Amino acid sequence: MKLITCEFNMDSGCVELRFDDGTALDIDCTVVEAGHAHTVQQKTELDWLVYNAPVEYARLVLSEGIQAYLKLLD
Repeated sequence: MKLITCEFNMDSGCVELRFDDGTALDIDCTVVEAGHAHTVQQKTELDWLVYNAPVEYARLVLSEGIQAYLKLLD
């Protein structure tokens, strides 16, 4: 499976991934933030990733590495 597009949809609040086999995956950023970001700094970092590096954001969420990433901020 090859990733074709990955972008943040401001209307839905999701990072939307589309793959070459037709698979689509939407990551609800509100749910991710509610479950992982507990400080203003962590929320700000997740917001920055969503807008500036949605592929990296998706990679962290899907690999379950987001908690370790946010711990680096503390």
